[in-house]
Amino acid sequence: MDLSDPATPQASSSPNDATSTRRSGRVKHKPVLLQTGPNTSLLSNGSGKRKRDANLEEDDVDIIGSESSDLDESDGDPDEEELKEKRRKSRSKKPVTKPAAKRPKTGVSKTTSLPVRPATNGVKKPSKRLQPRAKPTAIIDDDETGLFSELFSQGHTAVAVASEWITRYDQHNANAMCEIINFVFKCTGCDLQVDVHDIEDPDNAASKLEDLQEEHQAKKITDYPLISRAKAYTSFRATMTGFFRALIQTAHAAGLLYSDLALIENIEVWVTTMSASPIRPFRHTATVICLAMQNALCAVYSELADSIANTMRQKEGEQKKKAVNKKRVAELQDKVAEGERKSGLVDTMLENIFNAVFIHRYRDVDPKIRVECVAALGTWITAAPDRFFTAHYLRYLGWLLSDPSPPTRAEVVKHLSKLYKRKEDIGRLRGFTERFRPRFVEMAVRDAEPSIRAAAVEMLDLVRETGLLEPDDIDNIGRLIFDSEPKVRKVVAGFFGENINDLFESVVEELGGDEGMAEAVGDDDPEDPDMPRRSWLKFKCLAEVLQRYSSDGEENAEPVALSTDLVVGVAVENSKYALAAQAVCQGVPDVKDWEVLAGYLLYDNSAVASNSRGSKSPEHLFKERCQLDDFEAMLLLEILNESIKQRLLEAVESETDKKGKRSKARVEEAREAQDNVAIHLAEVIPRLLRKFGANPMTAAVVLRIEHVLNLEIFEELRQGSTAYASLLDEINKQFLTHVDGHVLAEASNAMLRARTFDDLQEVTDSKLQELWSDTVNTLRTLKDARDSGQEVDLDSLRNTVTRIMNLARVIDCISIFEDEPRTKSKNPIPAMTDSLATLLISLLRSDPMEQDDERADNGDVVTTHSIKALLFYHMWLIRSIRTSFTTGTSPASRLPDIDPLADALLTVMITRSGTDSARVEAAEACLDLYTLYASLRNLAAPTSSKDQRMVTPPNKNTQRPHPTNIDTLFSPIPPSCQTCILTTFTAVEKLHARLSHRSLESAPDDGIDDAPEDPDSDMDDDDEETASGKNSQTQKLLVERSLCALAGKMVLAVVGRVFAPGAEGAEKVRSRLKRNEKRLGANYREVVAYLDEKKAPRATTRAASSKSKAKAPAAAAMMGKKKGAGRGAKSKEKVVDISSESEEEEVRGDEDEDEGNGELPDDRIEDVDGDEAGNAAPRNDEEDEIMGD
Repeated sequence: MDLSDPATPQASSSPNDATSTRRSGRVKHKPVLLQTGPNTSLLSNGSGKRKRDANLEEDDVDIIGSESSDLDESDGDPDEEELKEKRRKSRSKKPVTKPAAKRPKTGVSKTTSLPVRPATNGVKKPSKRLQPRAKPTAIIDDDETGLFSELFSQGHTAVAVASEWITRYDQHNANAMCEIINFVFKCTGCDLQVDVHDIEDPDNAASKLEDLQEEHQAKKITDYPLISRAKAYTSFRATMTGFFRALIQTAHAAGLLYSDLALIENIEVWVTTMSASPIRPFRHTATVICLAMQNALCAVYSELADSIANTMRQKEGEQKKKAVNKKRVAELQDKVAEGERKSGLVDTMLENIFNAVFIHRYRDVDPKIRVECVAALGTWITAAPDRFFTAHYLRYLGWLLSDPSPPTRAEVVKHLSKLYKRKEDIGRLRGFTERFRPRFVEMAVRDAEPSIRAAAVEMLDLVRETGLLEPDDIDNIGRLIFDSEPKVRKVVAGFFGENINDLFESVVEELGGDEGMAEAVGDDDPEDPDMPRRSWLKFKCLAEVLQRYSSDGEENAEPVALSTDLVVGVAVENSKYALAAQAVCQGVPDVKDWEVLAGYLLYDNSAVASNSRGSKSPEHLFKERCQLDDFEAMLLLEILNESIKQRLLEAVESETDKKGKRSKARVEEAREAQDNVAIHLAEVIPRLLRKFGANPMTAAVVLRIEHVLNLEIFEELRQGSTAYASLLDEINKQFLTHVDGHVLAEASNAMLRARTFDDLQEVTDSKLQELWSDTVNTLRTLKDARDSGQEVDLDSLRNTVTRIMNLARVIDCISIFEDEPRTKSKNPIPAMTDSLATLLISLLRSDPMEQDDERADNGDVVTTHSIKALLFYHMWLIRSIRTSFTTGTSPASRLPDIDPLADALLTVMITRSGTDSARVEAAEACLDLYTLYASLRNLAAPTSSKDQRMVTPPNKNTQRPHPTNIDTLFSPIPPSCQTCILTTFTAVEKLHARLSHRSLESAPDDGIDDAPEDPDSDMDDDDEETASGKNSQTQKLLVERSLCALAGKMVLAVVGRVFAPGAEGAEKVRSRLKRNEKRLGANYREVVAYLDEKKAPRATTRAASSKSKAKAPAAAAMMGKKKGAGRGAKSKEKVVDISSESEEEEVRGDEDEDEGNGELPDDRIEDVDGDEAGNAAPRNDEEDEIMGD
């Protein structure tokens, strides 16, 4: 019945119409149907609820009225009193609370009308998330109209705009197509447009596009919305691609995608042509649009494939019934045929876009476009695996693994990792993996980007789970546990742990499986970690794998011997073994139980070796298999050290919960855990030293473990002082019996740490005094034998001087160097007139020993270590003088005399030639010595007559340094020393230039003679050609480090006014340093750059550049007032005084940190200069500053 002919109550109540009345007298009507036209209007809020028509609402009112009237006629009309009574009762009753009915949203939005189409086109659509509305942006002009304005205006969604455009396409396809092509041009940042005539002639699209390109290129517009960083374009990409996805989905749902093939073809003609444009905005934007359309088509293709599969299952199920419904089967067959037809059309569209766009753009010159193609291909393979998960398409991902752009390679690895996580599709990846597996491993091992290497390792871990990796590939990845990049080590820890588990399982099978292990070790006893258990075998497997990975190939070996002589008491905390141990603790959970690991290391397997013959029980086989050699023990000791650190760190972190709150119970529990670790360590460390102390490789690691021991725990032990003294005895024993630089460095650090324990300081001082006495006695005996003409063991002399140098580094040695030590040792020092300082200076004055290479090397070590020991002694002197001026106490010694040491250093520089290590060391020490005493200049220059720093000595008889006496300490470097320093610098400079194949400027006649070439220090051309690449590179780095260290000290001396002023002093040195500034590399250039007047303030205070420039004069004036009393305020020459605090840190850093770590001195120069330029507050802890602890 039509909506214009409703049933009326008069007609239905006619007594002549028997079919329209019920027995009760009520009128009966036929239901009124709502007929929909081709265009059904939806609510403005986008919901699917329909609103009644106005005519229908009127009819409903009439119907209700007629029904109520008939009911009243049959039952009788109630009077007015009854109605009042009913209303009164209804008000007295409590209303039943019901949830409020939801009202449809009536927000302002665009009313859209969709063409009539099947709800799901015969396919049940899966539920999808609602598309987010486009955020309002400022990229639309007020007077702008068209599709671009509709899409990016507030309140419009991509689905609504796409539906509206399809409606307009049904009305006039040429106008709608012109609108969408102009929209594409607008998305490229171009205001040019095409008209309907251009759309109607698709064959002329290429020529029309060329005209538009020339016109757009003439405007010289470089930025475009897709790459713009403006805030208005934040959601531009998502909105644009979302519109084209919605367009494909809407056309698919309406059937227009299959009934009107010209829709997609016309869009492809223009967009694919633009994707090959030489103009990057056109090419990039069109490529992104094509890839977005391809993504939507893949989703449609997958949806059609699922629909066809479901229909086929329904058909097969219908055919298996006893009573087959042939009509139903025919309908399902027609449905399958229709789905296959649509799937074929979509497949053709996918192939066309792939061939027209992807094949050309995946190797585009722009890396951003290549990344877009990689991401799209990964999406296609995941969304439509039946179509794209084949070797034909996977090969593009394999080729792009070698892309020169890191983001492209990272994107490929990202999508390949997703594919390898799909365990059901691993079979499709077998051929691809076999072809590109070497490239996978190469990326993980050698890629230039650490993040890509880490991602490749994660991907290879997934490949490993599928069993597609070869054993060699597994070992190559496992060796990355020693990699220098922390990110790579962290990622490879899990991969490495699986390698250990595989080896452990194979070894267990060799020993008889679980039954043999149960017979060998039984059940693990948690209360006795020293008894054998299954985890010991895993520790052994771990040590074996680490040893094999670290020793495979000489190129992977750490050049320890090369750097040992350069270490000045610096512990190698970050060796490759220590870094690997950090990763192992993350990948192998068993090592976190450090008590069990310590028990395994302390277990005595000597009885197993003696009973090696005869029948072997499972227990004997197990213990024999768990035996360790020295290198394996060293590796497990490194892991033990790291495991203890992590246990203590976990205890500290457990004091707070996830919200960062601390409770008393948590704190007490954490403190108890730390105390338990310390108590166990106090017992274990001496035992480890006794067992592994003979080997310097393992002894150094055990001494490093002592650093984590909380010394306060000895107060809680019953025999705390005895146990502490026993520990010190073991440390002293290691110091006296070893000559390895790392062991001496660790033992020295352990002594320095023990001196901070005040409660047992008396025990520490007595042990250190005995150590000093024994060492000095040995030196005096060797010196007497040498003076008497006896043959001296140079190894003993070198080792003794090395020990003195390490002791001087950590202990105040003024009294030891100047006076005869007072000791209670059994072997008192014999009375002699020469002090220790005089003995060491005499060693410097002796002739170099050149009888053979070994003796020459020992002589160089004796000379260099004597120089460093004497320099440490003068550092302690400077500290004592500064303390006396600061506190007003008497100094610890008389005024020092630097002339003997300076003369000895000059003798070393004269008697040595070329780039001899002792000569370079003497030149650096000479610069450090004069710069060190120049730091006292600010103490000798009072700011007023009432200088607070000049405190009257409490005792008049005390020979306290007077300002007039201190003036004699900071004299400029003598011309003879300056000449030797410049000559040494020239020799090192030439060696560096020759090794790095650099050319130097011709030397002018500046009065500096070139140093004679040292035949031993230079390499012949033949030797240089035959040298391995690793050693050659190492030598280059060491020579460059030596050059930059020497240049840095010279720069510091120039800035600190250590050289004599004038053309023959500081200016001569300055010009010599800057002669080859641009020819010796970036490191040298940065060091010498601090000689520039404008370099220091800018480099030292980087944050100052963000401040107002107007504050610079005021800051300079404040600095001048605080630092420069007596300086000329109008002087244009930059003069910087170096405070003693900064100077002591500089010299300590040059001597200690640089030579141990191989760092360049430019950062230290920057810090020293920055303290002056920025007027930074001096450090309070002078001892730490000098000692470098």
